[in-house]
Amino acid sequence: MNDKTKNSKLDTQIVGNIGMFYACYHLSLRGWNVMPTSRNARGVDIIAYNSSATEYIGVQVKTLSNRNAVPLGNSLEKIMGDFWIIIDKVSSEPRVFILLPNDIKGLAKYNEKDGKRSYWLNPQEYDQPCFADAWKSIGLGF
Repeated sequence: MNDKTKNSKLDTQIVGNIGMFYACYHLSLRGWNVMPTSRNARGVDIIAYNSSATEYIGVQVKTLSNRNAVPLGNSLEKIMGDFWIIIDKVSSEPRVFILLPNDIKGLAKYNEKDGKRSYWLNPQEYDQPCFADAWKSIGLGF
């Protein structure tokens, strides 16, 4: 990576693409056939199935340029997928954290302003040894 890339701020769409394809790469290495879904459409970011097409998973990917909070929106009811992959520091030293939707819901924080809630996941909540590089929790696609 050249100095210009390191020092310039990447567009959020590009950051998201980097994370999605990084996750696809790692899932493929573990034997999953992966298909990214339509960007910015409601739903999971990746659909993956094993080599015999007997197991399917939906994966939500959240990508961050730095070690920041993960925005979750205004309701935890929108939390979907079988697994969540959070990738921070994606353009320098990618770190991967793999959580279940119930982990996200249980660890989420919120703030209420003018009768509206906003949810997020703080870095200290997802950046834990039990979630770090926890690819085994997803299993093998073979």
